[in-house]
Amino acid sequence: MASRLPEVEEATWHRTPSLKVAGKGFARLRTEAEGGLVLMCELDEKAALLATGDAAFYTTPHYDGYGAILVDLAKVDPGQLAELVEQAWRLKASAKLRKVLDGDS
Repeated sequence: MASRLPEVEEATWHRTPSLKVAGKGFARLRTEAEGGLVLMCELDEKAALLATGDAAFYTTPHYDGYGAILVDLAKVDPGQLAELVEQAWRLKASAKLRKVLDGDS
């Protein structure tokens, strides 16, 4: 899903599998009891996702006030997940890389 995004690399982050762009993490699998995928996002986007009541999106006290949403991969719509992965990538990618993705290079 993220392989179409420029300069995505598979790496580790907090000793778990993750995706990074230019060394900056934007997604990682959690091994904590609650599991899930951590995706970077804006705080208003996080609030909106949580407000939907969709069981695919959740948080824990550790992530309160932090720009990341937790995603249950077994419950999330694949199309929505693809959009959220791209948004997370955009938060960490340089303006130059965003232009490459948008075809403005």
